[in-house]
Amino acid sequence: MLGDVMPTAAVIIIGDEILSGKFADENGPFLIRRLGELGCDLGRLVVVGDTVPDIADEVARCAERYDHVLTTGGVGPTHDDRTLEGIAAAFGLPLERRSELVTLLEAFELPLTEANLRMATLPGTAQLVSSLGSSFPVVRVRNVWVFPGIPRLMRTKFDDVAEAFAGERIQRIRLYCRQPEAEIADRLAAVQAELSSVTIGSYPRWGEAEFQVIISLDSRDSSAITRAVERLRDSFDLLDEAPAVPSTSEEPT
Repeated sequence: MLGDVMPTAAVIIIGDEILSGKFADENGPFLIRRLGELGCDLGRLVVVGDTVPDIADEVARCAERYDHVLTTGGVGPTHDDRTLEGIAAAFGLPLERRSELVTLLEAFELPLTEANLRMATLPGTAQLVSSLGSSFPVVRVRNVWVFPGIPRLMRTKFDDVAEAFAGERIQRIRLYCRQPEAEIADRLAAVQAELSSVTIGSYPRWGEAEFQVIISLDSRDSSAITRAVERLRDSFDLLDEAPAVPSTSEEPT
């Protein structure tokens, strides 16, 4: 584990409906943005289907490599909601019915059918973390946080526990260069080698605006990112300020 300064995370989006294209994934982009804002380094984002072996394999792999694993989807009452089974399999844990969740189902006046009781059946040792914005708690199994797939609910629950993922914030700067990428590649590499605490990326754009390359700089070291910007401003033909009205094509791919 890397600790509180630079926590790392993996996101596992679960659902055949995402893989098949029936629905577009909304949770991945949200988590990319929010984890970045919180200073948590996202190292992996993957989509898997509703099968216990696939979920278990991915959860086990990610739980070993990252400080936090966030899953979305597959926690409802239907036959294809297999996330909790997959997490239990990943850690070799039994599934146990939790009385406090059964009480919640009764409070919502949901019939205690086998289908609904699936939502009260968790991997052994699972923790229930209070979610102020929702009556149902967030489930945590070791370093795996389990979120619903419905975007509105997922965002509410995430924001309630977001500070658990917070680390030292990352400073991000964009520069807009008029020169083509081929002309600036060597200098970018030199600045990157000199200032290794700054992550520098370049993203070419052709015929879309008055700039040809977006240069991104990310760092937790404010002095280093300032030096990097100074060196690039001295070396390249940059716009004096960001474009006033960015188009959707401005986003790097």
